[in-house]
Amino acid sequence: MTAETSEPATEEAPLAIKENFAELLEESLGERERFEGQVIKGTVVVVENDAAVIDVGLKSEGRIPLKEFSVPGEELEIKAGDQVDVFVERYEDRDGVVSLSREKARREEAWTQLQKSFTDNERVNGVIFGRVKGGFIVDVSGAMAFLPGSQVDIRPVRDITPLMGTPQPFQILKMDRARGNIVVSRRAVLEEARAEARSELIANLKEEQILEGVVKNITDYGAFVDLGGVDGLLHVTDIAWQRINHPTEALQIGQTVKVQVIRFNPETQRISLGMKQLEADPWDGVAAKYPVGTNYTGRVTNITDYGAFVELEAGVEGLVHVSEMSWTRKNIQPGMIVSTSQEVEVKVLDTDPEKRRISLGIKQCMGNPWEEFHNNHPSGSEVEGDVKNITEFGLFIGLPGDIDGMVHLSDLSWSQRGEEALAEFKKGDQVKAKVLDVDVEKERISLGIKQFTDDPFEGGIIDKMKKGAVVTCTVSAIVDGGIEVTVGEGINGFIRKNELSRDRSEQRPDRFAAGEKVDAKITQIDRATRRLTLSVKAREVADEKRAMAEYGSSNSGASLGDILGAAIREKQDAKDSADTAEKKAPKKKAAPKKPAKKEAAKEKDVEKAEAGDEETAKKPEKKTAKKKAPAKTAKAEEKPAKASKATKSAAKAPSKSAAKAAEKTADEKIPEPKSES
Repeated sequence: MTAETSEPATEEAPLAIKENFAELLEESLGERERFEGQVIKGTVVVVENDAAVIDVGLKSEGRIPLKEFSVPGEELEIKAGDQVDVFVERYEDRDGVVSLSREKARREEAWTQLQKSFTDNERVNGVIFGRVKGGFIVDVSGAMAFLPGSQVDIRPVRDITPLMGTPQPFQILKMDRARGNIVVSRRAVLEEARAEARSELIANLKEEQILEGVVKNITDYGAFVDLGGVDGLLHVTDIAWQRINHPTEALQIGQTVKVQVIRFNPETQRISLGMKQLEADPWDGVAAKYPVGTNYTGRVTNITDYGAFVELEAGVEGLVHVSEMSWTRKNIQPGMIVSTSQEVEVKVLDTDPEKRRISLGIKQCMGNPWEEFHNNHPSGSEVEGDVKNITEFGLFIGLPGDIDGMVHLSDLSWSQRGEEALAEFKKGDQVKAKVLDVDVEKERISLGIKQFTDDPFEGGIIDKMKKGAVVTCTVSAIVDGGIEVTVGEGINGFIRKNELSRDRSEQRPDRFAAGEKVDAKITQIDRATRRLTLSVKAREVADEKRAMAEYGSSNSGASLGDILGAAIREKQDAKDSADTAEKKAPKKKAAPKKPAKKEAAKEKDVEKAEAGDEETAKKPEKKTAKKKAPAKTAKAEEKPAKASKATKSAAKAPSKSAAKAAEKTADEKIPEPKSES
């Protein structure tokens, strides 16, 4: 009986133990699940080296690194006995120690607070402590947030170092607790504060108001100054009265400056600032300080294509135009005469305080080479120099003082044309010339080469030539419009094509050759151009008129050749008959000679008579020839009729005057025989 009762008791004992172990395991696992991932309070037991031992009321104590208790920008303050919130990461690790974290505990606290701030659109404080791709890491009450680079400031910031480690207000833009992602913005806070300050500042802003600001940005054309929520532009020309090439010469980012409001546009809210307006204007009384005609020493501050700016004092500059830099060097780059920062002596030429302009000159401080040349070389003096340049209107000759004189085409030669005389010179030739005129104001010197020889028009040669005189000239050139000739010693003349001959068929320039001698009549004397106008046609017409007057009449229809030929032949026949009679007649005493005038008159009458007979003989031939030629005018038609009448009368009866003249001539030329008694 006893044995039977003892066996069941031994079987129930292991079952009870198993049930107790299961409860204990469940209890143990329940505690782990209850504590892991939770924030609980703990007490600092001790601070050892770089960690703090925390008792959270569990089986074992946990250790937390001291760096998790530190806050960026604040000193570490933790000691034994402090109550702190910690996050239970693991109930037990492999060593049986509880794994705790202060940073995660703070993060959990922060997430709760940040969620509330994000919902209420409130600002939160944080510290920028790290840099990542595309932005920065911000510690916001223990939670790590991302700050994009575009959200750091209103304008791009190149160097963010001054902002790191400093508490800053931020606005939460985005939160995702599941992913643990928070995005914050500093720019939104600045824009909001800026809008408030801007509204207040603009409401009280006035022109000529003096404010203090901070240089926020610098550009090539000026600097932007933050006036406390509003930015104003400080242009480079308003920084100082003196010339500033770049704003960095006087300003730097972050510098506090005092400025004056120059212009303010409420509509566009643009503010123009100035610093130099707070100083005295150096242009006040500049006309009295720098009177015209005085010399000063200044510094070259800037060089341009049209001149150079010279600083006379701080804020006062004058312009030296390129034309006022040198007496002789024209159209040259100013940089080849002066250089930046060079000290130069200048003369004040003009002042205009209203336009803030001063005209200066450098060459006026040196001697005028044109005046010196005029004093040393009066008109008529001789100079010598090299041919510097040859142009279509003359030569330029280098003269002492680095100046040039010009010999015009008309002053190269008395006889040659300008182009011909110019062709005899080339660059670099050493030539002598006479000074004709010096114009100091226009900076011109007129020279002459032909003045070394006498003027043919003034040497008495031209005085012997009169209009209408017949001269012998030499052909110098043949052109389309006529021929160019030379008369005497270097006097040029021209015979036009229609003046080369009376006969139209002979009016051809190509029938003449250079060097050929031609007799022509002077029709015009032009002393201005020093040329003669001549005519061969006029000379032929004059000769014909004179022959007609002496030997016959044109009414008879005979030509000049017919009249002169008949007169010459009859004169020769009379001479031959006289010689024959003289040989046959006996010698007598010489009769007293009659006056020469009477003999000449008689011979003339004989010649006229002989010419008349010859004309009578040739008139029928002339008539036939004239009938063949076409009549051009009414007078030409009348001449053949008159000629025929004259021919008929001449054929019927010989000229009585011709017979009498022949008898008188024979009596004079045949001597009477001497009487023996």
